[in-house]
Amino acid sequence: MQFRKLKKRILLLGVIAALCLPGNCLLAAGYRTANFIVEAPHPQLAQKIGDAAEQYRHDLAIEWLGEPLPRWSQPCPITAEVAPTLGAGGATSFVFDRGEVFNWTMTIQGSEERILDSVLPHEVTHTIFASHFRQPLPRWADEGACTTVEHPVERARQHRLLIEFLRTGRGISFPDMFAMKEYPADVLPLYSQGYSLARYLIERGGRQRYIDFVGNGLASSNWPRSLSQHYGIHDISKLQNIWLEWVKRGCPAPPASVAAAIPQIQNIAQTTRGQSPDVTNINGPTRNRISATAARQSIYVQRAKRTQRKAE
Repeated sequence: MQFRKLKKRILLLGVIAALCLPGNCLLAAGYRTANFIVEAPHPQLAQKIGDAAEQYRHDLAIEWLGEPLPRWSQPCPITAEVAPTLGAGGATSFVFDRGEVFNWTMTIQGSEERILDSVLPHEVTHTIFASHFRQPLPRWADEGACTTVEHPVERARQHRLLIEFLRTGRGISFPDMFAMKEYPADVLPLYSQGYSLARYLIERGGRQRYIDFVGNGLASSNWPRSLSQHYGIHDISKLQNIWLEWVKRGCPAPPASVAAAIPQIQNIAQTTRGQSPDVTNINGPTRNRISATAARQSIYVQRAKRTQRKAE
C-alpha cells in the first residue's frame, strides 16, 4: 500500500513537471475577485483579467440594465489561454433552473490584447444577459448584442464578413433567424448578421430598449408584437427589408432627430471608432445614461479615462 502511494505520487509529480514546461499553459496561476476565479499563464495576467472582468461586469450591466448586478452566490471560473498567435474566442456556459442561473464556466483564448478588449467583454455580457433574463435568448439576439461591445477592429471584421455572406447567398432570412433557438450548422453568418441587426436596433433605441424588446419577445413568444411595440415595425420580414436597405447604404447613423429622441443619452462628442466601418460623432447634451452609437464605444472611453487617472 505504501509503495502504491509512493508510485502514484511520483507519477503525479511527473505530470506536474510536464505541465510546467516552458510554453505550456495548462498549469496556470490563479486570481480571485468577488465574482470571478481566473486561471491564466502567470499571476500578473490572471490579476489583469480578473480586474477587467469585474470592471466590465459593473460597467456593462449599467449600460444594458441601468444598474450593476448583485454579487453572484458563486464566482465564475475563467480559464484563459493566452498567446500572440491564438485566434480570439471564448465560450461561457451556465445552467438555468426554476428561475435561477448558476454553474458558471468561462473559457477564453487569444492574444492578451484581444482577450482584454473583445473576448472578455463579449463573454461577460453573456453572463449579464443570463443573470437578467434567467432563460436562453434567441441566438442572434444574444451573440449579436454581445458582439456590439467588442473592440472596433473586431466589429469591423464582422461587418466585412456580413457583406461577404450576403453577396454569396449565406444570409439568413429573418423569420428563420428569429426562430433559431440553437446554433445553425453554418454559424458564422449568424454572428455577423446578428451583430448588424443588434447594432441597427440599438442605434435607434438604445441598449435598454433593446433589452425590453428581447424581454417582451421572450415573455410573449410574439416577436412581431414586441418589434412593433418598441420599434414601430409591424412585421419581421419588413424589418429585414429595412435592414437590408440600411446595409446597402453603408449602415449610416440614424438621423439626429432619432438619436435625440432616445432618452438619457450620454454624449461622447468627437470620439471616433478607429477602424470601425461606422465612424460617427455624437453631439448633444450630456446626460446620465449611455445608449445609441455612443454606447458601443463607451467602455473603451471609460477604460482610457481610468488609465489616465491612474497615471496622474
